[in-house]
Amino acid sequence: MPHRSRLAVLLLDLPPAHHAAGTAFWAGATGRTAAPDPADDDWASLGSFAGGFHLEVQRTGEGTPPRWHVDVETDDVPAEVARLEALGARRLADMGSFWQMTDPAGLVFCVVGVQTGEAFDRYAVSWP
Repeated sequence: MPHRSRLAVLLLDLPPAHHAAGTAFWAGATGRTAAPDPADDDWASLGSFAGGFHLEVQRTGEGTPPRWHVDVETDDVPAEVARLEALGARRLADMGSFWQMTDPAGLVFCVVGVQTGEAFDRYAVSWP
């Protein structure tokens, strides 16, 4: 069954010791205001960039290294996970409604449901 997906979000994963400084730095570097998520103190958005691509900041737990990761959004999580596994990705953790995975080099990314609405409809790639 065909499905669609796209790279949708670049997340800055920052542990508590780096969260405030990292958020302030990237807000300044991008010229954006870090808008806190009113429903989640661990999230802030730096907004949408080219092609509806979002830059977000999330506070991770103690002991997590600062890192970047991307979210691949899709209208069919199991189909997209299988497609990416066929390309060499590996499942790392079932997070309930989404999967945390690694690419062949070990870089972390997540396969999530549609998050960006109109941008997903405009920029997603269709897969057989």
